[in-house]
Amino acid sequence: MVSTPTRAPAAKPQGANRLPSASRTGHVPPLARLRSLHRSFWAKLEGNGKSRNGSTYYLILGSTLALTAIGIMMVLSASSVEAIAAGESPYTAALKQGMFAAIGIFTMFVLSRINVVWLKRLAWPAIGAALVLLVLVQVVGDEVNGNKNWIDLGGITFQPSEASKLALALWMATVLAMKGRLLSRWQHVAIPAVPMAMIIIGLVLVGNDLGTAMIIMMMVAAALFFAGVPLYFFGIAGLLGAAGAAVMAVTSSNRMCRITSWWTGESCANGIDANYQATNGLYGLASGGWFGVGLGQSRQKYSWIPEAHNDFIFAIIGEELGLVGTVVVLILFAILGAAIYRVVVAQEDLFHRVLAGTIMVWLLGQATVNMSVVTGLVPVIGVPLPFISYGGSALLMSLCAVGVVLSLAREQMAPSVQPKRLLKFRTKGGRPHPTRKRK
Repeated sequence: MVSTPTRAPAAKPQGANRLPSASRTGHVPPLARLRSLHRSFWAKLEGNGKSRNGSTYYLILGSTLALTAIGIMMVLSASSVEAIAAGESPYTAALKQGMFAAIGIFTMFVLSRINVVWLKRLAWPAIGAALVLLVLVQVVGDEVNGNKNWIDLGGITFQPSEASKLALALWMATVLAMKGRLLSRWQHVAIPAVPMAMIIIGLVLVGNDLGTAMIIMMMVAAALFFAGVPLYFFGIAGLLGAAGAAVMAVTSSNRMCRITSWWTGESCANGIDANYQATNGLYGLASGGWFGVGLGQSRQKYSWIPEAHNDFIFAIIGEELGLVGTVVVLILFAILGAAIYRVVVAQEDLFHRVLAGTIMVWLLGQATVNMSVVTGLVPVIGVPLPFISYGGSALLMSLCAVGVVLSLAREQMAPSVQPKRLLKFRTKGGRPHPTRKRK
């Protein structure tokens, strides 16, 4: 029997009209109502098919710019006291951060307007350059607080390990995309992706930077996960990673001191309080209360937290802007993560999916580790807060990574609302790229 629009509702299958009838009677379960609101919100926000309005693109862009602006403001507030004490201008660190932010935003804009596929050509040169710089930093690099990870370029320090993150993400996406369906076999998973990643991690560890090495390990795991590697590989890698971390902790008195100080809350046997920064960071968060003591009014930045504008800047945010300020930062990172995730799940091409997923884990994983350190959830590890902590190399590379994701988000937008391409690449035959439309 053919169904018609005039068929009585009672003739429909049982439960087919359950939600509308419940809506009429006013007895919609709270969970079902929340689920319905969530679906309708994203449907209206993103649109369907060619009607996509590009909200993901602008959510990524807006949250990134907001975090960067907060970072410059907080670097100025957190660094001014120590700069004045050293006889420098209170604006020195903020001006340097602003300069790198301007360069990074311009580079992000350029990367967001080009086709990411063209970046495949840079994968091998980029990973090669990263290897050279990581070796060079051990030869002519500067050592700061026990870590040898910086190269001085005419008064401006550069951290090659930050550049190696983006280079490794691009290289692994390129290699894993070439492997494709062969990744179900462990030989193709291990070679050449894992050896190259281990070389990068090893060179970073030579500079005594365990925090950055841990972030790179997370990125490698993310790249393999989004490439579709069988899950049992991660179990084996997890056991090996845990064993390696235990060996590195036991063989280093400094790392063991940090772990024991974090666990017991007491100084080490040699009298060093490795938990000093974390303790004062918690004092700052606690004294901030709901709304903070006021922008620029922090007391912990008066050398109670050494170099407060670096890894522990989140504590200064909590002290000066209170719980409200820290929640704003968390919401901005949540928006950034949710928007990038929407870009990841929408990708059908393996290269695009691995690249965007690796960048997402890089930025959000690093932010999670930093805030966990500041709040005392994990031992002290030297990892900056993306977009906010002082550091030109970290800020520049993070903005470049966002530019790559913006390029992928741009391709999901309807042609009528897409920002125009900045560069028009041509093939060897001199014809425009087939996916590029002339305006």
